[in-house]
Amino acid sequence: MANVIRKDLVIVGGGPAGLSAGIYATRALLDTVILEKEAVGGQTILTTEIDNYPGMPHTDGFTIADTFQKQAEDLGAQVTMANVTSLSKDATGEAFTVETPDTTYKARAVIVAGGATPRHAGFEGEKEFTGRGVSYCATCDGMFYRGKHVFVIGGGNTAVEESLFLARFADKVTLIVRKDHMRASKFAIEQFEANPKTEVRYLTSITKVSGEGLLDSITFRNNETGEGYTETFDEGSFGIFVLVGRVPSTELLDGLADLTPSGYVAANPTMATKTPGLFTAGDINEKPLRQIITAASDGAIAAASAAAYLGQAIDG
Repeated sequence: MANVIRKDLVIVGGGPAGLSAGIYATRALLDTVILEKEAVGGQTILTTEIDNYPGMPHTDGFTIADTFQKQAEDLGAQVTMANVTSLSKDATGEAFTVETPDTTYKARAVIVAGGATPRHAGFEGEKEFTGRGVSYCATCDGMFYRGKHVFVIGGGNTAVEESLFLARFADKVTLIVRKDHMRASKFAIEQFEANPKTEVRYLTSITKVSGEGLLDSITFRNNETGEGYTETFDEGSFGIFVLVGRVPSTELLDGLADLTPSGYVAANPTMATKTPGLFTAGDINEKPLRQIITAASDGAIAAASAAAYLGQAIDG
């Protein structure tokens, strides 16, 4: 029989949103546990250079995540490594049941901050060079490619709009589209085509990247003919941004929260869901910008809302 632990608040997810929620919840004197299944910090720890988080210039994702965790634990939040397998509200409607393989948590309120993972393109070397030439966030990493050649994989609005953003820094931006057309809006395409720094290769895929320390070559495939060809560059002189969508971790919320057609939690300024006592925070929410700072903001709001639901005031 699984061990049963009772808490005021269970936070599912130990990324910036979950850790921020833990900081605010413990300051509201809520008995709180943060459950993280893989690595505290989430996707943040994969980012090797961060320059846009206020107060922590020239840092990296691991440092930010470690700082968040220490602050949350110093204030009294418990951080536990555990994979949450199910979430439900008790028949009485007064508590939630949060199941992990070894422990059942009973909580008066729950914040789900599971995040969203970038959808990978699947080319050889993608994983190995993540953070060393392969990126999934133009807003996060664009400035590190100042004066370089950038390849962007994708053909939707996000890829086109982020290509235009990258053109502010890069010397050249080449959009790699696997089909014979873009799926972006007409306005976005017109802006892209009008920019002298941008170009597009249709019916093209990247199949492999390689290099010693940093990238120095890309292998492309012509999707119409099936022919492959390799282009070489000076080491570190280019980068690849994979912008083919994200996958929100909302599997625990089936029936408990309203989701958008793309699978994100429908926007709510208080982070509340349709289930009383259940809140969401971070990249699983529908939002215009997904950054560490917006995730932390969501976490703070979710914790404040949870505290109010439980009749506790946040100590500012």
